[in-house]
Amino acid sequence: MPTVIKKLDAGSFQLKDQVVAINRVTKVVKGGKNLSFAALVVVGDPSAAVVGYGSGKAKEVPQAIRKGIESAKKNLVKINLTDTTIPHLVLGRYGSGRVLLKPAPEGTGVIAGGAVRAVMTSAGVQNVLTKSIGTTNPHNVIKATFEALKQLKNKKDVAALRGKASEEL
Repeated sequence: MPTVIKKLDAGSFQLKDQVVAINRVTKVVKGGKNLSFAALVVVGDPSAAVVGYGSGKAKEVPQAIRKGIESAKKNLVKINLTDTTIPHLVLGRYGSGRVLLKPAPEGTGVIAGGAVRAVMTSAGVQNVLTKSIGTTNPHNVIKATFEALKQLKNKKDVAALRGKASEEL
């Protein structure tokens, strides 16, 4: 059963943005090549465990980044965390991108590369082990990471699904 995700208001958080990838793209037209830039951006509030991603395209890099930030603010998601790590192991899939997220003990830090690290630090996860499997395309890796983060459940939800008290688990 899919969970209903309510829209989060970007104005109520202290969002920090992080550029994951900037790509120079060209469109070949009759008069030559039209050059533009595509930016992939992650925004998040580590204290509120809120994170989102977006992409923007423009003729100049700063405008592309600005568009990416605006896009990211429109699709923020709240993450279920336990203290400084994630509650359980989870595998996110998107396209041929697979991202494995594994809880880690206190003091481990964020063991992640590139796009996954940007999402984890923006979400406020301090201790986590990750493995990116398959594609290295940052768009697919970020989408797979978000799929994994959306699958995270807290103890209260699991207890309610099983019809038990959270102390019984």
